[in-house]
Amino acid sequence: HYETNSMDFKVGADGTVFATRELRIPSEQVAFTVTAWDHQTAERWDAAVRLLVAQTSSTQSRQIEENWKWCRQSSNGLRRQKRDWVIPPINVPENSRGPFPQQLVRIRSDKDNDIPIRYSITGVGADQPPMEVFSIDSMSGRMYVTRPMDREERASYHLRAHAVDMNGNKVENPIDLYIYVIDMNDNRPEFLNQVYNGSVDEGSKPGTYVMTVTANDADDATTANGMVRYRIVTQTPQSPSQNMFTINSETGDIVTVAAGLDREKVQQYMVIIQATDMEGNLNYGLSNTATAIITVTDVNDNPPEFTASTYAGEVPENRVEMVVANLTVMDRDQPHSPNWNAVYRIISGDPSGHFSVRTDPTTNEGMVTVVKAVDYELNRAFMLTVMVSNQAPLASGIQMSFQSTAGVTISVMDINEAPYFPSNHKLIRLEEGVPTGTVLTTFSAVDPDRFMQQAVRYSKLSDPANWLHINATNGQISTAAVLDRESLYIKNNVYEATFLAADNGIPPASGTGTLQIYLIDINDNAPELLPKEAQVCEKPSLNAINITAADADVDPNIGPYVFELPFVPASVRNNWTVTRLNGDYAQLSLRVLHLEAGVYDVPITVTDSGNPPLSHTSIIKVKVCPCDDNGDCTTVGAVAAAGLGTGAIVAILICIVMLLTMVLLFVVWMKRREKERHTKQLLIDPEDDVRDNILKYDEEGGGEEDQDYDLSQLQQPEAMEHVLTKAPGVRRVDERPVGAEPQYPVRPVVPHPGDIGDFINEGLRAADNDPTAPLHDSLLVFDYEGSGSTAGSDYDYLNDWGGEED
Repeated sequence: HYETNSMDFKVGADGTVFATRELRIPSEQVAFTVTAWDHQTAERWDAAVRLLVAQTSSTQSRQIEENWKWCRQSSNGLRRQKRDWVIPPINVPENSRGPFPQQLVRIRSDKDNDIPIRYSITGVGADQPPMEVFSIDSMSGRMYVTRPMDREERASYHLRAHAVDMNGNKVENPIDLYIYVIDMNDNRPEFLNQVYNGSVDEGSKPGTYVMTVTANDADDATTANGMVRYRIVTQTPQSPSQNMFTINSETGDIVTVAAGLDREKVQQYMVIIQATDMEGNLNYGLSNTATAIITVTDVNDNPPEFTASTYAGEVPENRVEMVVANLTVMDRDQPHSPNWNAVYRIISGDPSGHFSVRTDPTTNEGMVTVVKAVDYELNRAFMLTVMVSNQAPLASGIQMSFQSTAGVTISVMDINEAPYFPSNHKLIRLEEGVPTGTVLTTFSAVDPDRFMQQAVRYSKLSDPANWLHINATNGQISTAAVLDRESLYIKNNVYEATFLAADNGIPPASGTGTLQIYLIDINDNAPELLPKEAQVCEKPSLNAINITAADADVDPNIGPYVFELPFVPASVRNNWTVTRLNGDYAQLSLRVLHLEAGVYDVPITVTDSGNPPLSHTSIIKVKVCPCDDNGDCTTVGAVAAAGLGTGAIVAILICIVMLLTMVLLFVVWMKRREKERHTKQLLIDPEDDVRDNILKYDEEGGGEEDQDYDLSQLQQPEAMEHVLTKAPGVRRVDERPVGAEPQYPVRPVVPHPGDIGDFINEGLRAADNDPTAPLHDSLLVFDYEGSGSTAGSDYDYLNDWGGEED
């Protein structure tokens, strides 16, 4: 508890000294004493306080010098050493202009009168960072602040004061010093965002919340320095009122204050918000501004309206998925939103659902589309009533406009429609085998164009068996041939034909119809015996032949069948017997104990169960043969059964051996001829170029007489005049003839081995008849090769072979 001896000053519970009233200090200082005492222990502490008044050139400032002593005083005046004096917190205003150092407080020990005391302080701001913010006079105990304080940087400091003697011995226990920086209004409010975006529905009532703006002030929020207040500075545009919005000055909530928000008139507002501290005092507070952009969102407050009250279109009959009319609407709501997108509905005039109205997503127009074909003969025109609405429902209190409905007149265009067969596929039933020319039915078509005078003509489109005929005028169908149920053109007893009905409209149109004729079976096919061939042992007790019948007809014109052996010839019934197994099968077996091996034609008559029944006698070839113990025909027996004796078999084998021998001889002869053809050199064609061949003739001349020949003539002469000027009949046999030469036979390009002999004989005869041919014992001229070839010799490499001794 604190008490003072002055009525003008009091000390709060936290140790703060304050004036109890407004007073004027008459002198340069005022002194008073502060007493602190404990109710429980009755201990008391006293401190002397002096208020100093310092004169400056511009202002007068007051400085309180507090002399704090380490003194202890009990109720009986005796000193005690158990408890130290607690110094109240020291308040220092931030941003002080000095001069510095500026005294804050003086600390004194009650022993400073006896011995010299040295004072010091420790803690953050003294000997810890930030360093030397506070200092103390070690001799006097006066503590100073050395520079301006910033509360936003650090709001308080905790120091400890120490008192020691000159030897460093502790004189007093350290005391705590708490220094608080008093806030000054040195920070403006700062908005979290410079631009805020919000929205509000058009037509909102006053008081509708829009958004919240927030500004923070770095100053002390518990003082007016940090208390921010908001206000709206301007609103753009000022329509329909300049005060469409208001803001809560303390929370920053923006709400509507007036009615009349209309997106179709004003889509966006720009509001300037000002935040001011000092509780909004514009004279003393600091301010800052931000922008709030408020978008007016669309609601469906404008129903869509048709731009015209009536629309018209036309459509050809029998057409679908065709747009016949475009309906245009106007909607002032936001385009391409549910409040703007149109939805069309036909409310009358189309009970059968021939039309629908689809929305063009780009233009929002309604496209009247045919979804079900219309018939001109039934409806020549349609009067539709169409209503338009939006995807989103209308806002509360908004009513549909009378312009939200419109009439649509659609005219149907008549076109030439194809005739059609009312009964398609048409099925008739009749017996097969009806005579040619029988009228079966009338397959007529109907022309749907009742308002056009048109004729319909008929023709066949498909008649696979060409059994039918149709009257081109009235569609009467008659038979052109006998209908046979067993024909390949019948499937499941039904014959199908397709007919064409065509009108004479412009352009012509045609339709098809299918006639199905179900043919009822009659007994017109006799049964056939099966199988046609069989094999049986010559002994009747070993096996028998199972026989049956096949009938092209159907029940009841098929089995059960009756199998019988004819009476003629008598040998059939004597050798064979038929035993009935069931209605479809019987057994053929031998009646006699032994029958010679061979092939027998056994006639059997088969009768069906039709009305009237039909019979047919069929021949079954039965091979009778000797059998082994298992009842199978032996090989010899099979041959014997075929009707061939031993002599015939031997003759066949001899013929086969002879044929093989002839083939072998022919092959050997062909091989030999082929070998000779490769080893024997054929005659050379005179027209062939022998420069590519080395020929061996074995002709070396006719003795010493050959020495008189001029061998130089074998070379090509430089001139031929000496030859041409010779007298007739005089010529040398070692020169190349210049006259007509005999015609030797031409060798075939691919000679056949059989022609070689003929070729040699013909060449021999031509040589014998040649008058220019030289004698046998003379130099023979076989070819004249010439001299001086520009191409050179192809056989120059022969010179490298050497002489004979080589």
